[in-house]
Amino acid sequence: MTVAARRRPLALAAAVATAAAALGATALTAPAAHAVDGPPPMTLKDGTLGWGLKKSFRDYVEGGFANGAIKVTDGAQRAGDGSFAFADGAGTYDMSTHAVSSTFKGGVRFTGHDGELDITFAGLKLAGDAGGKTGRITADVTKDGATQDDVPIAALDLAAAKRTMGAGGKVTFDAIPATLTAEGAKVFSYQGRSMYKQGAELDKATFTTTAVTAARPQPQPDPKPDADAKKPDADAKKPDAKKPDAQKPDAKQPDAQKPDAKQPDAQKPDAKPAEGGGEKKGGGAVNDGRLDWGLKKSFRDYVTGGFAQGKAEVFGDAVKLADGYRFTKAVGTYDAAANTLDVAFKGEVRFTGHEGQLDLRFSNFKVKASGSGDATLSADVAAKGTVTLAKLKLDANALKARDGVVTLSAVPATLTAEGAGVFSYEGRAMYKEGTALDPVSLAVTVGKDAALPAAGGKAAASVAAGTPTGGGGGVTGEEASLAATGAGVPTGALLGGAGALALAGGAAVYATRRRSALAKG
Repeated sequence: MTVAARRRPLALAAAVATAAAALGATALTAPAAHAVDGPPPMTLKDGTLGWGLKKSFRDYVEGGFANGAIKVTDGAQRAGDGSFAFADGAGTYDMSTHAVSSTFKGGVRFTGHDGELDITFAGLKLAGDAGGKTGRITADVTKDGATQDDVPIAALDLAAAKRTMGAGGKVTFDAIPATLTAEGAKVFSYQGRSMYKQGAELDKATFTTTAVTAARPQPQPDPKPDADAKKPDADAKKPDAKKPDAQKPDAKQPDAQKPDAKQPDAQKPDAKPAEGGGEKKGGGAVNDGRLDWGLKKSFRDYVTGGFAQGKAEVFGDAVKLADGYRFTKAVGTYDAAANTLDVAFKGEVRFTGHEGQLDLRFSNFKVKASGSGDATLSADVAAKGTVTLAKLKLDANALKARDGVVTLSAVPATLTAEGAGVFSYEGRAMYKEGTALDPVSLAVTVGKDAALPAAGGKAAASVAAGTPTGGGGGVTGEEASLAATGAGVPTGALLGGAGALALAGGAAVYATRRRSALAKG
């Protein structure tokens, strides 16, 4: 076991102590009777689970493909972003093992394909395993007229969640990463085919609850001596020589929440770029460039998952990336004075599935942009010709060249009406006009001696060491800052166990008593 691993329980204990202090001094005392048996469990109340299951599944049901509907039941509510809120959560938290369990009221029903698809999720439960770093969401699932209780739907990474604490013992786990279980993959199916594979990324979950310290049993007094007994033994009145002081804190407790003096600043911007290198007045040629785009992740998952049982292949000058595709060898024109860009990229991607019934080829991707902030992305689609697939929204200075290179990074893209007709199967469009597509990134050289920047190098350098990145995407500021916290102690150590639910009176005392034992573990 490493030194860092041995220190994690101490960090949790210190976090408990810090949170418990907020509840008042009276909450920091615990009867001596619990020194060996451990602290009593806490009751969790007023809990809420915010979770959308999987956005692409919601889009599939409500879109033109399934022509279905989504209905919340028994008190569940639907948020503006399409996710769901399951309320009245109640459960327990074990401070000894850091295991948590909470059950929520409400359900959600998905119907489509003229009633052939009918799935209801109810009785959702969130459970955190001993140690508080991993967990799961289960649900009672009704499908094809039969109900199965407590089906594991999602595996949770509690250690990667963002923790916040409020007054009165309220704690929130935000943005909990969730992945599909093997059992869950069977639930998300239609006509005997699973739509997603085990391990597929689900929507992130949010768990909010309030913890209340359980009532502690009073220690049993020593039995009274028999009044008639005459035992003048002096030892009978002799107090214990070494009685543990339950309220005496250790003089030196580790401070788990003290920030490292030199934490990396994941959101610190790069140095100001050089202005105008390679810029020219008037028109000019695009000499080289690349386009990074995944079209739409849910479509890729649909094709390569168990539902379509297909594949995605690249040809020519295209390259497959972890989160999409790269199209290269750009040619076109750039006009700095008019603030316009018209560029085409080489390479092809082909999607096939449903035993050949689905076959889509995209090639000759083109981006046309102007200083007004409007831009389009089109491609040649087999049997359909050139199709404008996406609308892009650019900032006013997005097309300004620096060192002879025009760079667009993670530009939001939305589906056009024409593009919606392309993403279809058996005559049904899978997505509606205006649906968000994968963000678009590109870099093109417009200066005579300009060179493309290293592919993906800048994005990888902007995050904390050890954080994986895919081509062209990078990470968000929130993800970067989360990865940079901990000062050598993983975020899970601060929130996965007692640090995440450090709300009970008496936790500080218990943590102090166990400090030396845990340090050896």
